[in-house]
Amino acid sequence: MTYHTANYLYPITSPPIKNGIIALGDDGRITEILDPASPTFIAPATEPLKHEGILIPGFINTHCHLELSHMVGKSQTGKTLLPFLVDVVTMREMPQAEIDAAVEEWDAYMWEQGIQAVGDICNKLDTAPVKRKSPIRYYSFVEMFDFFQPERAQASFEGYKAVYDDQADGDGNAKSAVPHAPYTVSNPLYELINGVNDGTETVSIHSEETPAEMELFLNGTGPFHAFFQGFGANIDYFKATGKSSIHHAISKMNPANRTLFVHNTLTNAQGIQAATEWGQNGVYFATCPNANLYIENRLPRYDVFIDAGAKVTVGTDSLTSNWQLSILEELRTISKFQSYVPFETLLSWATINGAEALQFDDELGSLEVGKKPGLLVLSELEGASPETFRIGARTAVRRIS
Repeated sequence: MTYHTANYLYPITSPPIKNGIIALGDDGRITEILDPASPTFIAPATEPLKHEGILIPGFINTHCHLELSHMVGKSQTGKTLLPFLVDVVTMREMPQAEIDAAVEEWDAYMWEQGIQAVGDICNKLDTAPVKRKSPIRYYSFVEMFDFFQPERAQASFEGYKAVYDDQADGDGNAKSAVPHAPYTVSNPLYELINGVNDGTETVSIHSEETPAEMELFLNGTGPFHAFFQGFGANIDYFKATGKSSIHHAISKMNPANRTLFVHNTLTNAQGIQAATEWGQNGVYFATCPNANLYIENRLPRYDVFIDAGAKVTVGTDSLTSNWQLSILEELRTISKFQSYVPFETLLSWATINGAEALQFDDELGSLEVGKKPGLLVLSELEGASPETFRIGARTAVRRIS
């Protein structure tokens, strides 16, 4: 057993503890949390290891595309979503050895950067071998789409179902079948996807990240028509709903599943409310700020989510749309561009909210006796106390367990 202490210990689900002490068993499980200010405090027999900074649980990355790690730097920044999607579809094929090496490298990188669990989008089986041996826990979202073409639904589903069947599962990992986005999944494919899941899983969907998406569902117009024509598809049959795309998504998905809406750069209070009231087992909103800046040069208005009491989580997206896979870098970006978001709120988004979204919160996301959430040191914070702490340019993360 080892004891660790720092300037502050942040359990996340309870207030920070000044000079708090945490005990870890040999397997990394928390056996004791001590508050030196408590009248019942008894100093441990073993001198704690002192760390400069604060102690927090491991990060949860709720949205990643690990299988695209070989595409780092291939898509230019600021092109907006539709040209970016064309890049992903047309540029992702490379020698398998290069794909496999990139997956290994960036899985190891995420662990080093303090990421304890990942909600990972899969279209193929490229990541399954690494997931089976990684110390990271993975929730594999096997993503399906048919380019909004009902006649392609069955064939598309059968191809993706094979990926689902052989995806890494068990030994701490989990999987589900999920739709890609409201604008790429036909009604018959939604039904097939819903039939794979039993209602207890977490599912995800890309949601409301580009004005073109909103224009399609509000008015039936916009650049998506030309986008689909470029792939030999036609969406002239589609009738606009007059509502934003999140309303379309919740009309097709199963409300019994825990649901993770991803990106949400254009989601408003009405959309948050509609989705939250619809979900029966929890609704979460994943933000990927660096990817949003990389693709569309925009961020969500986080105050809208905070005011609505929404459960926000943090993701990295893929290396096609990011410079690294680091949750700390995502938090740094939020702190830089929307600095009103409280420090403790950011920590909750990056830990317990993500663990809950992936249904890993029995073990991960907070420092509590009996859990095995990983233990990180955040150092070089700006400010001197919980009231003034901020993530700054020099803030660093280091894994203890």
